[in-house]
Amino acid sequence: MPIHKTVNPVAFQNTYYIENDSHLIIVDPGSDWTKIQATIEKIGKPISAILLTHTHYDHIMSLEILRESYHFPPVYVAESEATWLYTPEKNLSGLPRHDDMDNLVCRPAEVFFQYEQAYTFDDFHFQVLPTPGHSIGGVSIVFPAFEAVITGDALFRETIGRTDLPTGDFEQLITGIKTKLFTLPNHYTVHPGHGQNSTIAHEKNTNPFFR
Repeated sequence: MPIHKTVNPVAFQNTYYIENDSHLIIVDPGSDWTKIQATIEKIGKPISAILLTHTHYDHIMSLEILRESYHFPPVYVAESEATWLYTPEKNLSGLPRHDDMDNLVCRPAEVFFQYEQAYTFDDFHFQVLPTPGHSIGGVSIVFPAFEAVITGDALFRETIGRTDLPTGDFEQLITGIKTKLFTLPNHYTVHPGHGQNSTIAHEKNTNPFFR
């Protein structure tokens, strides 16, 4: 039951595909729809849900075409960022520095995350942890069966997410990582929103923001 990854050209953002024996979950469908669709077709399983670690544009660029192409699986998002899906200024696609791209407007999500609740459906088991600070609704998603956590733009290999964007908060991000992520088992794999994988132990021991 592997976790697959494709890297999207816009911001080198990572899209994840969590596969079990019968179904698939997609996390953060980014800019390369052709590659995302090819990966889904190769896996060949129905999509149970689309989970969003946060709603900056680079993490949701293929959200609408993914919904339309695969029978509208439910989209899960933090309630504090729910309006960002259809507000270009908040998902950052509408800022002047992105005049080279279309404003990104998505349909509303179907489900708001309930933090620390045990989600169980289609033989998937996961928990959602609040890890804001890069953005107000940033979350990390823990899959115990895979001994893994998808951290969005909170925790990267040997660094952390930027906190200079709207609703960013450095102290909030550091506190969330320490109290929500660093309490996970040391061997858990960290799957970040950008860059290479790591482990909880590696970040505790080598990340310069925590040494």
